[in-house]
Amino acid sequence: MDSHQQAAPLIFVKLGGSLITDKRHRRASRSDHIQRLATELGQAIQTTPSLRIVLGHGSGSFGHWEASQTGTRNGIATPEQWHGFAQVSAAALQLNRIVTDAFIEAGVPILSLQPAASALVKHGQIVRFELDPLQRALQHGLIPLVFGDVAFDDDIGGTILSTEDIFAHLAQTLRPAWILLLGDATGVLDDRGRTIPLITPETYPQVQTCLSASGYTDVTGGMADKVYQMVTLVQHIPNLQVRIMSGTRPGDFREALRDPEHTTSGTLIRATPPQS
Repeated sequence: MDSHQQAAPLIFVKLGGSLITDKRHRRASRSDHIQRLATELGQAIQTTPSLRIVLGHGSGSFGHWEASQTGTRNGIATPEQWHGFAQVSAAALQLNRIVTDAFIEAGVPILSLQPAASALVKHGQIVRFELDPLQRALQHGLIPLVFGDVAFDDDIGGTILSTEDIFAHLAQTLRPAWILLLGDATGVLDDRGRTIPLITPETYPQVQTCLSASGYTDVTGGMADKVYQMVTLVQHIPNLQVRIMSGTRPGDFREALRDPEHTTSGTLIRATPPQS
């Protein structure tokens, strides 16, 4: 990799479970969305080879469905719960295999890294995540792929990490310029169903009342938790910008990767309002 590529800003991208699965049905992937998103990422890389990306995806109707039956997010103690822990992991890996295969077939050099084998957690908070494989993947022009997964927890036995949990931890070290969170909603919606164009820590209390958890099965908190984590993160990393947007309209993902600064769709989260 040349020096220009090494200096290129880093972008974290999450493909939400609501986008790549049908949460109304157990283990139902949306292969058309997955394949199109893979193609768009491949096109963005072809036109902008310097792109540096960490990709993540939610577990949707795979991991969330299983976890809602077992209560895995809240801790593990009994043999039955540990059995459920393994079932949640298997479901998350099944979706990850579908995503990985689609991106490889589209010519995107994805390297899947299982969070359960990389993260150590204490009462739901990541205390260590093995960064070396991820950083080496980036150095060699690969796109590391993480995903919502189970994790061992020093206090409560085991839990579940969302992709946002992982991104929030990785961002402290890797310092991305952008985080793009793609779902099936147009962005963060107000109480009239309109997209909120901008959220800052100053305006967050005003929009907090509009936020609610996902209408479908989501054991990691839905939109409310997503926005809270991202608002907290931009306060710790002031140059970071986050965009929550839809990934359902063809071309939007590709253009957001090519020029995130001038993308206007969805909801922008940043530490301060843009300079006029």
